[in-house]
Amino acid sequence: MGRQWCEVALPPNIDDGLIEVVAAVDINPAALTVAQDSLGLPPEKCYTDAQKAMAENDAEFCAIVVPPAHHEEVVDVALAQGLHILSEKPIADTLAASVRIADKVKRAGVKMGVTMSHRFDQDKTSFREELRSGTYGALDYLVCHLTCDLRQRGSWGDFRHDIPHPLMIEGAVHHLDLLADLAGAECDTIYAQSWNPPWGEYAGDSQALVTMVFENGSRAFFEGASCNAVGLHYWERETIRAECELGALLLKARRLERFPYEPSTQRITKFEGEGERLPLLERRKWKNTWLIEQFVHWLDGGEAMETNVEDNLQSVAMIFAVIESSRTGSPVKVQELLKQTRETL
Repeated sequence: MGRQWCEVALPPNIDDGLIEVVAAVDINPAALTVAQDSLGLPPEKCYTDAQKAMAENDAEFCAIVVPPAHHEEVVDVALAQGLHILSEKPIADTLAASVRIADKVKRAGVKMGVTMSHRFDQDKTSFREELRSGTYGALDYLVCHLTCDLRQRGSWGDFRHDIPHPLMIEGAVHHLDLLADLAGAECDTIYAQSWNPPWGEYAGDSQALVTMVFENGSRAFFEGASCNAVGLHYWERETIRAECELGALLLKARRLERFPYEPSTQRITKFEGEGERLPLLERRKWKNTWLIEQFVHWLDGGEAMETNVEDNLQSVAMIFAVIESSRTGSPVKVQELLKQTRETL
């Protein structure tokens, strides 16, 4: 991900004059060549110690692109230097750590955003804007499929094969966040089952089936799989469907179709590819590149980005509600889980 930031996400914002990168940090010195090659940083501006880097450079914010278990320690260093923060998802690897980070940021009076990049991809943004157009009436329910063949160790980055809940923490956090955004309400209840099949080379659960009920009465179902035989709904080519009062909206492999309700026709049946194909929205920046721009505008006095750390606690609460529901076999009240976690700190 550090390479992706250096090569893809940061350069367009540098070219636009929105940001200037003054230093880079990685505990692996060899990885810092990416920052030198892609961002033109001199060797003396490439560090292996975050505290030293932040103390020696005049900066307004830092970007945290390390595994989630290490987010809080880097946040603490940044806050000690008075820096604003833009972080990769999730906020942290536990709900308690995520709440602590949000509270620390609030006390420090700084701004922190989280890059929920897939919500801001071209196809999902096009789906969201079409769903919100008013054309389809009331939303009934949503369905999202993410299925991949990443079963062999190393196929999804080594560290993900060793953490307790790889699908939730490193994957489904994007899709539960997206579903809540599409539903337009906070999640009330989650019931889920998660597991790791015998052929999955993971220490934690890599598959999940999740049912969600939102506070506005809409519902969603998520199928997530890292260990299937083939990736029929792979990353960035997921299938998402919205069933509404006046029509259905289908996104599959970046193809967006709508199927209007025809009240004069009973028992209507249509298939994928037979709907009206809609063009995807066009803009120059998507995903993290766009989110960096949103963050900078927020720092410059604009509206808070949608994925600010306090609001993004909802996404973390959902993934830990899935984990808790799967552990207990019972539905979990998401807002109560978040409240209880905050009260225990």
